[in-house]
Amino acid sequence: MTELEINRHNALIDPHLAVWGWEIPVYLFLGGLAAGIMILAALAARRPAAERALVARLTPFAAPVVLSLGMLALFLDLHARLHVFRFYTALRLTAPMSWGAWILLAIYPAAILLGLAGLTAAELDRALAWRPVAALRLGGLARGAHAFAARHGAGLRVTNVALGAALGVYTGILLSNLGARAAWSSALLGPLFLVSGVSAGAAFLMLFPLSHDEHRLLRRWDLAAIGLEVALLLLYLFALATSAGAGGQQAAALFLGGRFTAPFWSLVVIAGLAVPLVLELVEARRGLKPTLVAPALVLAGGLALRVIVVLAGQA
Repeated sequence: MTELEINRHNALIDPHLAVWGWEIPVYLFLGGLAAGIMILAALAARRPAAERALVARLTPFAAPVVLSLGMLALFLDLHARLHVFRFYTALRLTAPMSWGAWILLAIYPAAILLGLAGLTAAELDRALAWRPVAALRLGGLARGAHAFAARHGAGLRVTNVALGAALGVYTGILLSNLGARAAWSSALLGPLFLVSGVSAGAAFLMLFPLSHDEHRLLRRWDLAAIGLEVALLLLYLFALATSAGAGGQQAAALFLGGRFTAPFWSLVVIAGLAVPLVLELVEARRGLKPTLVAPALVLAGGLALRVIVVLAGQA
């Protein structure tokens, strides 16, 4: 597979630079969502299994499913799809796509083992007795993996947090490595996409029927992530406007009066951050029954953030 790295951005020489479609922002969003699920599931797994609802103990299994959907979107964007295996024939530490590919591969065993660690032996037996699962004839392997996961629960939690953080940061570094695009040439994209992924992960988990304590804990994490995301967004815009030269000022202008001003501030800042923040604070202080509105808005705002940033980098 030939990898081209172009650091030139000249509209007179390269009149058409918009080469990434919907697949890349969807991949970045689902990758960040999977990272958030892994991190939060690992942190929640510190509590004994008896104190956690079954749906909460099953959440680690959602990370590989979400990531697989994201990788499908990435696969659809590839030009030489039959050569995708070559990502795993070498490791280039200086190429984010290379070490990112290996991180993606490591997510699957780590998340699945963490999910198995949260199941009792009886729950595992019931799962293996389900006809679609039984047809795979993986009972012996699953029981062996369950025993391994039960013995190494602490290590699996640390591994999932580390891999989740690496995956979340990688989704931002994938863009910031392309320094010729002023809207992407910010080291803050890695932390920004990581925090946004944690917020999206909390929102995703709050869509499921959890106990009151579990939902309250997720809401607390989401509120913290939203606050930090707002701060990082402001720093990102400030850095573009003040420290990235004329190109950075033009990129910042896209969000501050330019073509992306309305979607950025309405979809990301207001609908995706401010409104969920207010709703969750009101729910917490008044003890109201949680609704699905705030989590749904957080997820929509997280996707909108990546779509707008990807488009802005190609504007």
